[in-house]
Amino acid sequence: MSLNEIRDKMQKEISQSLSMLDNVIKTTKLPIVNEQKTNNPLWIDVREIDLRYQIPVKKIYKFFEGLKEGKVLATKCPKCGSVYFPPQDDCPKCKISNLEWIEMPKEGEIMAYTVINVKPPSFSHYQDYIVGIARMSNGVNVLGWVRAKEVRVGMKVRLEVVERKPEGYLTYELVPVG
Repeated sequence: MSLNEIRDKMQKEISQSLSMLDNVIKTTKLPIVNEQKTNNPLWIDVREIDLRYQIPVKKIYKFFEGLKEGKVLATKCPKCGSVYFPPQDDCPKCKISNLEWIEMPKEGEIMAYTVINVKPPSFSHYQDYIVGIARMSNGVNVLGWVRAKEVRVGMKVRLEVVERKPEGYLTYELVPVG
């Protein structure tokens, strides 16, 4: 399915949800519906937000160049040795800029995770997914999607560059080892 087809499908689902919400409000005078899986009541805001944002990345553009080369990069302060991931150009401890670029190690271990089954609209086209925090072999924690059906704390993972489908952009994921 193309990205435009996914957007069109999402818009149709949103329109259907809004029509349903309008009927609920007319009937109950409250914008509250029951969540389908758990039957828990959910407040549905009647304001619709369509958000697309831009973030300047000039100072950390090398991170994205690294993804193109199959590398996940971080920055390191040459003065205090602190490693920053996601990368940043300034060390808040030493108050210096233009930090060194280093490649993140590939090996890590899951420290915590959560299964995402209530998704924001922009991720609703994905099946339920897992987001985890892995402590990499250099001691730096990395937050990322975990490409696995089951996860456990202590599980060994590899940090890998992947192409996110259907959007087609490069990102990174945590992939179980073995």
